[in-house]
Order: sequence, then structure tokens, then C-alpha cells
Amino acid sequence: MSKTPTIVLVHGAFADAASWAPVARALLDEGYDVAVPPVFNRSLTGDSAYIRSFVEQIEGPVLLAGHSYGGAVITVAGVAENVVGLVYVSGYALEEGESLGALQGGFPDSDLSANLVYSPYPVEGSDPGTDVSVQPEAFPDIFAAGVPKEISRVLAVSQRPLSAIAFGEAAPVAAWKTKPAWGIVSSADHTINPEVERFGYQRANVRKVLELDAPHLVMMTHPHEVASFIIEAIDELA
Repeated sequence: MSKTPTIVLVHGAFADAASWAPVARALLDEGYDVAVPPVFNRSLTGDSAYIRSFVEQIEGPVLLAGHSYGGAVITVAGVAENVVGLVYVSGYALEEGESLGALQGGFPDSDLSANLVYSPYPVEGSDPGTDVSVQPEAFPDIFAAGVPKEISRVLAVSQRPLSAIAFGEAAPVAAWKTKPAWGIVSSADHTINPEVERFGYQRANVRKVLELDAPHLVMMTHPHEVASFIIEAIDELA
């Protein structure tokens, strides 16, 4: 490549763009161009279409990194022509035609499944939708384990829910079929069964897997390791 890729960091469910802040800071300090767009968490196809549109407005190559549900989003959005690679961070690497629910259904439930809250939200001209969030009392230990309690308590009351629609929506494409990919497994993950991560990465034939003894929010607990892994991917592309 004649130009170093812009790194686009895609957050997942129950979090927002700020969850990438420690990694973004590390990458910016190293001189990389970084963008951290919002994900609206309304539907897999809608969220992916938005991220693809965002990426296609960036001049030059883009490396997509997706955390958790953001992994499913980059799986679809990554077919954008200027995307040159995918980095999964404790994420879902879906197969074409597969949903989050279908992938998770093949493995034992994580601790998250018993601590979800379902709330209706209005949809103009249609039946109400259903937001899925994490029980605030359980959030620090299940979703934000390893993050200081004074921070995880704030994250618990400011989480970004995921629409239930997204769980059953099949990925129309799988960008890893045509784009190189890398993956980080959080072996102490209580939100996604680590076996789900390992299986998805193996199926996607990722170039390298990094196993970290880390919780789900690995970008916040191990930002330098995550940033270094992303830089390794860029170096390999070059």
C-alpha cells in the first residue's frame, strides 16, 4: 500500500465509542489516523450500512477493528472496497447467512444471558421494538470486569442498549472471505463465551490469534496490547 490505512474502531453493544478511548489514544500517539464512529445498535444491516458509508467517505485504505457486536458489524461493512483488513477484538466473526443468536446457540451460555434486561422502545409506524441491556448491578462483574469499580459503575448506567432485532438478523455477507483478518480472544470473557470467539476466528482463517487473559472490555484493561496487535496487522499489510 502507498498509504498507511486509517484505523476505524467500531464499538459493540452495551458500550459506546468511548470504550475505545485508551486504544485510540495509544494509536494517535504513534501517529496513526484514527476514527471512532458511533454505532446505533438498532439492527445489524442498518448499523453495518452506516459504518460502510462512514468508511467509504474516508480517502485511502481503512483497517476496521470491531469489538464484540462490532465484530459482526465489520463482518458486513468490511466489504467496502477501501477496507484492506479486519481486526476482531473479543468479537463475533459471523458466517454469511448466520446471526448472532445462531452462532452463540452452538455454545454454552456465558454469564451475560442470565443478566439481561428487556425494555420496549417506540418505533414510528410500527410495533414497539425491544432494547436489550445488562442488569446494572451485574454490569461491573460481567461486562466490565477488570475495569475500576468507580468507572464500571458509570458505564453501567450509561450503557448503549442493543435492539433485539440484531440478535436474529443474518449477516448478508462475510467480509473475511475476501479480506485478511486477525483476532483477539479474551480468555476471561464473561459476556461472550471465549469458545465463540475462537470458533469464529478459526472459521474465518484469521492470520493470527492473540489470546489474552483479559475480560470482555479488553480495550480498556489491555489497551497497549490491543493497539500493538492492530499495528502488527498494519505492518503485515504493508
